[in-house]
Parts: sequence; C-alpha cells; structure tokens
Amino acid sequence: MTLNNGVEIPQIQLGTWLINNDDVRKVVCQAIGVGYRSFDTAKDYGNEKGVGKGIWNSDIERSDIFLTTKLPTAVKDYEGTKEAIDDALDRFSLEYIDLLLIHSPQPWIEVNRTDDRHFEGNLENWRAMEEAVKAGKVRAIGVSNFLQEDVANIVDNGTIKPAVNQIEVHIDKVPMDLMNYCKSLGIQIEAYSPLAHGRLLKDPKINEYANKYNVSPAQLMLAFDLQLGCIVLPKSDNIAEMKEKLHIDFRINDEDMEKLIKLKERDQNVAV
Repeated sequence: MTLNNGVEIPQIQLGTWLINNDDVRKVVCQAIGVGYRSFDTAKDYGNEKGVGKGIWNSDIERSDIFLTTKLPTAVKDYEGTKEAIDDALDRFSLEYIDLLLIHSPQPWIEVNRTDDRHFEGNLENWRAMEEAVKAGKVRAIGVSNFLQEDVANIVDNGTIKPAVNQIEVHIDKVPMDLMNYCKSLGIQIEAYSPLAHGRLLKDPKINEYANKYNVSPAQLMLAFDLQLGCIVLPKSDNIAEMKEKLHIDFRINDEDMEKLIKLKERDQNVAV
C-alpha cells in the first residue's frame, strides 16, 4: 500500500508484542525467511534491540525491510521525544526508522483513569517527530490508539499529516466512524490484534464462514481486515502460523462481509 507521503508499506506486517527481546531476533529471521518484509514493535515492548538484530542477521537489504516502532507513552515533551528517537535508532543499530508512531495519546498509567488527552504533549511529540522526518531519521510518522479528537488535534496543529492510525480492528470490533474519519483525511488504518487475541478462533459462526471459504479461522479474520482496507499486524512465533497468516489468497464476498461486520453486534443484541 502507499501512505499519504508516497512511502510504500506492506499490507501484512508481523507484530512482535509479547515476544521477548531474547527470542525476537530468531522470530524476525524466521519470518524474513518465509516472506515477511515488515515488522511492528515499540519501546514499551522491550524488544527493539532484538528486532534490530533480526534485521541485521538476515540476508535481505535494509531497504527491503519496513520497520515500525512507537514512542514510549510516558514521554510527552519535545526534548524527551528527540532523545527517545535517537535512543531507538541506537537500539536498532539502524540509520532510520520507516514508521514512527505516538503509541497512545495518554501514558499507559492514565488509560481509562483520566479524561486528560494530553493534547499539548502529543503536539510536542509531533513537533520532534516532524523534525526527525526532515532529518532523515524517520520516513513516515503516525499515531496509535488515537480517537477522533486526538487525530484532529494533530491534523489541525501539525505540518505533516499522520500517515496511519494504528487501532484495534477485528470481526468483534469495527470502529467504523473512526475508520471513516481517518480515511477521509487520507490516514491509513493499521489493525492490531486482528485475531482478537485468539479468543474468536473457536467461535462457531466464524468457523462456519471459514469452512465456507475452505480457510482457517485466522485466515478468515485477516481477510476481513484486509478487505476493510486495513494494514494488518498478526503476531506469531510459529513458522507454520507465520506462513498461514502471510498468504491470504481468497476474497470474502460482499454479502458475507456485511454479515461479519454485524456478526458480534447481532449476537450481543440477542444475548440482551
């Protein structure tokens, strides 16, 4: 896919959340071996150094790898952001980051505990990130877990429009209003947890649709997000699962897509 600044990005990336720093180097190498060319990590995952080693230890040119990372959520100031970007480059032992995101509008410690959206702090993040783009340290910048008001704050006050908003999207969670708002601004949606943390893989209805298309439940769920136009970030440290999730070569018909969008909503209404 092509981001709003012309940078190309693979539509399927390997997520690395919860893969520890010691194991992730091998996981990245294995993933590159089966065809992945894009990886998503974050300072708060604690595995950036291992991801960097995995990229270094592969036989693939750096220019053929797309790397995404995210600022630590506790940092909401200009100088701290500049330092965090340089520290990330040091941990990766790389000259540039392909995509850098503000991980959350709020520090983790405040999520669901305060209404403070840190508008000024996020703009300080953004100012330093824009400078990093101009300095060639970062190719594209974006946000994650941002609501519409958070996105508007950046769009209205920054000089570079966010390239992506990375949010949770899967069959059980389709925030269509936010997705449509971002798309109207040319901001690409990245879908994390596209498999709903695995809790829907045994869902009878999802398995029914998977059987219809002769695919696994995981492949059905990934195809769902891909057809919504999302970049998807499945996570796996298993080679067979990596291959399965990378090769989505079927299409869900339009009628079934509409039913899947409303599937869990309907089930919840019935339960009530």
